Amino acid sequence: MPNIKQIAEAAGVSVTTVSRVLNGHPYVSADKRAAVEDAVRRLNYSRNMNAVHLIKGITQTVGVILPNINHYYFARIMEGMAQEALKCNYQLMLCQTDYRPNEERKVLEMLRNKQMDGLIICSRALPLSEIETYAGYGPIALCERVSDRNLSSVYIDHYASFQTAIRYLWEQGRRRIAFTISRRNSPSSRSRLLAYTDTLTALGGQAREDWVLDGCIDWEEGAALVDRLLAMNERPDALLITGDQVAAGFILTARLRGLDVPDDFAVIGFDNQPISSLLGITTIDNRLSEIGERAFSIVHTQITAGGGTPASEELGFRFIERSSV
Repeated sequence: MPNIKQIAEAAGVSVTTVSRVLNGHPYVSADKRAAVEDAVRRLNYSRNMNAVHLIKGITQTVGVILPNINHYYFARIMEGMAQEALKCNYQLMLCQTDYRPNEERKVLEMLRNKQMDGLIICSRALPLSEIETYAGYGPIALCERVSDRNLSSVYIDHYASFQTAIRYLWEQGRRRIAFTISRRNSPSSRSRLLAYTDTLTALGGQAREDWVLDGCIDWEEGAALVDRLLAMNERPDALLITGDQVAAGFILTARLRGLDVPDDFAVIGFDNQPISSLLGITTIDNRLSEIGERAFSIVHTQITAGGGTPASEELGFRFIERSSV
């Protein structure tokens, strides 16, 4: 591989002139610029971008921790990030971790080793205390509520969104309310479980542990929910299903079994995915794309400024009424 000195010799110019041409410096005469560009083509020169990044101190790359890339929830967040990254001439490095702590640590080490300028965490297994120890190596933003830490965050109020949904079902005459979650110990699931218990208790209803249905992530789990409910001695008459894909799987399977939505089971979904509109699913819009947009914008602003105070932004959710209740 030729180096800059060889390019300079081939072009008959100084090493400084070659460096200026390669870095887009405007103060180079047209004939010298043409000579350098011709030498680059003839010698098939390719820049070592790792060296360029080392000199500039930035990689123009933001890392993204997400458990998987084929779920609509994370795809929508990524869509928002990607749009903002493109505007800023930045690349995203997607790091799928499957909620494995050691995989998340590997990405944090990449931040420490300057292989990325900043990091966005869509969902995590590691405790915030461990993540915070890496904040000195570059800005970190999480797609969840974070307070009193050297970490930025963009989020919706999951407690308030769940409270709104439960009160709506109650007003529609539903008293036996169940809900699904994907991971019981995630921050959003803990908030939703607390809202479920608090709200039903305040309304004079009953929050039942056997009606908290764990492990519901995709279509298949939604379809399997029908059998789980039919096997119960006492069934709920309403479901809060945290994910419109799961809700769609449930509704389509219930109809195949001769059940009616909303007569037999009222259903509220989450995320306002396109399938919810097609199937008339009442849902909560979590503004996932906007969460991604704002998370990237916060990280990029802090990279550009060389640091700054962590930012925390709450986005308001939207309750969308359709025909499934």
